Amino acid sequence: MATSEFWQRVSASVSSSPEWVGGATGGSPRSSRGAAKLWMAVDALTILLVAGFATLFELHTGPVAGARGFWHGTLIYGRSMEILLALLCGFTVTLIVTSRRLHLYTPTRLTSFLNEQRLSLQACFTSGLLLTGALYLIHAEDIPRSIVLITVGAVAILLSVRRFLYRISLYRRFDRGLGTRNVLIVGTGPEAHALRHHLESIKHLGYTFKGFIDFPGGGSSFTASSGDVVGNLDTLFQNARKQFVDEIFFTTPCERGVIQDVLEKARTHSVDLRMVPDMYDGLAWNSQIEYVGQFPTIPLHRGHVPEVGLVLKRVLDITFSSLALLLLSPVLLVIAIAVKLDSHGPVFYSSERIGKKGRVFRCIKFRTMVRDAEKRRADIMHMNEREGVLFKITNDPRITRVGRILRKYSLDELPQFFNVLRGDMSVVGPRPPIASEVKQYKLSHLRRLDVTPGITGLWQVQGRRDPSFDSYISLDVTYIENWSIWLDLKIILRTVGVVFAGTGS
Repeated sequence: MATSEFWQRVSASVSSSPEWVGGATGGSPRSSRGAAKLWMAVDALTILLVAGFATLFELHTGPVAGARGFWHGTLIYGRSMEILLALLCGFTVTLIVTSRRLHLYTPTRLTSFLNEQRLSLQACFTSGLLLTGALYLIHAEDIPRSIVLITVGAVAILLSVRRFLYRISLYRRFDRGLGTRNVLIVGTGPEAHALRHHLESIKHLGYTFKGFIDFPGGGSSFTASSGDVVGNLDTLFQNARKQFVDEIFFTTPCERGVIQDVLEKARTHSVDLRMVPDMYDGLAWNSQIEYVGQFPTIPLHRGHVPEVGLVLKRVLDITFSSLALLLLSPVLLVIAIAVKLDSHGPVFYSSERIGKKGRVFRCIKFRTMVRDAEKRRADIMHMNEREGVLFKITNDPRITRVGRILRKYSLDELPQFFNVLRGDMSVVGPRPPIASEVKQYKLSHLRRLDVTPGITGLWQVQGRRDPSFDSYISLDVTYIENWSIWLDLKIILRTVGVVFAGTGS
């Protein structure tokens, strides 16, 4: 479910703050290089596997015998292991370098599908021609040309298919509101309106328009409707915080000093900044032009996101959740029966929660309260034991007998592994709040919504005994700023101990 109108009202009600620390996620040169290296490694592995299969197929030999012959230099008569390895490495390096020169490792959303496929084939066949040229120069008539043709052809097909499947999966995520990038457009002129229309009409670009920023004196003959203008330059980054903005587009001419000031703040808050090619004025010299659909833009700054780490985190989420659901399926069945027999009502409880960038999703849990618990909440608000935004009662009269046991050992959270598989949640991360809590957030509190919420987190294993909201936020921000795969693994291991100790509420 994409960000709903309800959440937009929630965002509008957040109290303003003069400044904020941290920002929405973007894609820094470092993170882009990390993602590019990952795809390079995948391409290299593909070439290695295809070349090995083609050789074994053409020479009618098995994997063990083929590996032994390659090692001893007898796989192809007269050709040592060093020469064959040099040819394979040369083809691999050439393909990767050519692909990089053709920008095949840039973000997929910035290129069209047909252009990407054409460039992919061009890179493979260019590298194949260089390989055949090398074979001619070293007089390698004894190396079967069929192996070369099969390798080049199969690599071209596999890389094209891989890029196609990745693009399809990316488009599906965009359709569900996952992985999209929120943007603000500075200016209300014709260029700004054209850019907005372009971003909204081409959904696979993965952009979500969040509003115009009014810039007086920009020479615009157009005006945006009052609902579309969300602020001005003075409140630019406060609006960026409220709207979980990833990129800001400048579409109106302005003084160099203004752009320089915005650029410095964008660096501080890790928000990407782009401008149309009209506005060079020295700021964008030597900058590469990137096309967002048909729109040429100049990236002035990219925020930092550990893309490779996030891919590994997603792999960990899918693997761990799948194993947990498989191994705990008998436990899930027993709990479901117990919940059903203990009290009237459904087995599962589903509620709207606020996820990454304010995205609304349905969070699933085993039902631990009576059926009309929400209606009775107002009657027991005076019993709240937490400070500020949080609501928690140790001996909540709405909790059922089975529910009390489930909460003590955190067993009611097990169905959320399905949320993890859907991509709504992660195994480790800040807990997803309800909308009524987010309404009371200050701008600095929204920092915890910059990442995917989790089933468990740093607060669950370290701060349960401190009921203060400040501690709750502090631990979540600490987790976000110090995140690593190793930290996730440590939290998972400590969660197991907390569960068996029965310290849940």
